[in-house]
Amino acid sequence: MTSCFKPAMASRLRVCAALALCLGAAPFAAHAQLATPAETGSATGLPAPAAIPSAQPTSRSAGPGAAASAAANAPPAAPGLLAAQRANAASDVYGAQLFTGAFTSGGATQFNPDYLIATGDTLQLRLWGAFTFDAPLTVDPQGNIFLPHVGPVAVRGVRNADLQTTVEAAVRRTFRANVSSYASLAAAQPVRVFVGGNVVRPGLYGGTSMDSLLHYLDQAGGIDTERGSFLAVQVKRGSTVRASFNLYDFLLSGTMPLLQLADGDVVFVPQRQSTVRVSGLAENAKRLEFPSGQNPTVATLAGIAKPLPQATHVRVVRNTGTQRNTEYFPLANAASVALQNGDELEFTADKKPGTITVRVEGEHTSPQEYVLPYGTRLGALLQGVQLTPDAEPQSVQLFRQSVKQRQKEMLATSLRSLEAALLTARSGSSDEARLRKEEAELSLQWIDRAKQVEPLGQVVLAQAGLRDTLLLENGDVLRIPRRDGLVLVSGEVLFPNAVAFETRLGLTDYINSAGGFTQTADNARVVIARRDGSFEQTDATRLHTSAAVRPGDQVLVLPKVDEKKRQFWKDMTQIIYQIAVSAKVVFGL
Repeated sequence: MTSCFKPAMASRLRVCAALALCLGAAPFAAHAQLATPAETGSATGLPAPAAIPSAQPTSRSAGPGAAASAAANAPPAAPGLLAAQRANAASDVYGAQLFTGAFTSGGATQFNPDYLIATGDTLQLRLWGAFTFDAPLTVDPQGNIFLPHVGPVAVRGVRNADLQTTVEAAVRRTFRANVSSYASLAAAQPVRVFVGGNVVRPGLYGGTSMDSLLHYLDQAGGIDTERGSFLAVQVKRGSTVRASFNLYDFLLSGTMPLLQLADGDVVFVPQRQSTVRVSGLAENAKRLEFPSGQNPTVATLAGIAKPLPQATHVRVVRNTGTQRNTEYFPLANAASVALQNGDELEFTADKKPGTITVRVEGEHTSPQEYVLPYGTRLGALLQGVQLTPDAEPQSVQLFRQSVKQRQKEMLATSLRSLEAALLTARSGSSDEARLRKEEAELSLQWIDRAKQVEPLGQVVLAQAGLRDTLLLENGDVLRIPRRDGLVLVSGEVLFPNAVAFETRLGLTDYINSAGGFTQTADNARVVIARRDGSFEQTDATRLHTSAAVRPGDQVLVLPKVDEKKRQFWKDMTQIIYQIAVSAKVVFGL
């Protein structure tokens, strides 16, 4: 009976094998060496069923391309979340800039070697050789995956770095040789984590067990900047606090421990602790937090605030109690100054002037840049300057940035006043209103052009005795002119030109040498600009004017403003004169 059964059984096995080949199933190789029943623990010693066809990988294990596609197809953020992100970006609380949406979108999953396999994780398993198998397997609630011909393999709690060794050992218990294996973690378990406490939008948020703490906080709109603490963010499982995170460690040193989250974990943000407000010369001029019950020193907080190199002192405003007190310390004493909740710190630069730089241009053979002690006077500098034979030391010119700025501000004030008067003028009739409108439009165009004029910032230098006592400022430019013997005539003349100086010529002669007055010239308002910065206004229509023209002077003939057609002719006349004095430019209408 046994001899009859064997051929029949062999025939059936050959038929089953042929049928399996036709259906595309992986055949069981006859030469694969099976372990004995004692080794496998099976009562019959028969192999497990044939390998199941490979399943398509899930979207969570598809790699970076699938992650990018999922991020692109993700629904837009809620308006409330966008408002919270904008508020965090503009907040004065240190650390709020973390929660501006950068952590909400998930990228390709990256697993560290210490990741512990959990229920619901997806593993990619490949067997090749005498037996082939390639499919994703999900860790079941018992913590196992089921391998064909091998059976259940316990993987829950196994480190990611040890996963290959664990699976390979299980395969070797069934296949002694000719079958190789490879196992990798394809996707972490989808989890839902509660985010509560002092956050903007408490709730239940989805992700994976490997997503960082910041991912869930960012989805919740971030920590509430008026109530939440950045120093002790907790992760709870039930009533147990699994870990506590100080987000300042991440901001200052990039330290963020990886914590494996599970379904139902709670991210809890406790109440904010003590704070101080930092301003002034500091990189992190924000509101900083420190543990309650402690009194850190200024030096401790400076490690977070990071004062700029030019900071030398710190001002501390005490807000506790019924009085507001202010204290002032050098940064060298920062280690001995204790802080309290609610204090305000301002880092300042309390520097005494040491040296200044002055540039000397024009007719001299000395260096052009001088580094001088603070408080040096003009006469002391001129004594060390070697002049050329053609120099004109009595007409030294001094240009100063602070004077240029003040001249520009005064001109802008005058123009604003004229502009306001033009726009608020009243009219008695519709015809007058129309004329006023046309006049105002032309005047406003003139004002726009006048705003572009840049003053020179020249300082008027008096007689030599007082001139030498003038204190120099940092950035001053000293110009020593050349004795050229020319008189420049410009403004409302027919042919603006430079005329050779002659002692016998008067003001009218120089104007006539430039072609005489134009029709729009104001003969009674001629400005003579001296090289040393002084000015003299004269009337060229007088036969015997007291104004004498000197070599190097500049004659500026100002335009005339029609009194009959322009209501604000006095203001415009004054501004024209102001521009001529500060910029040596005749600004016509």
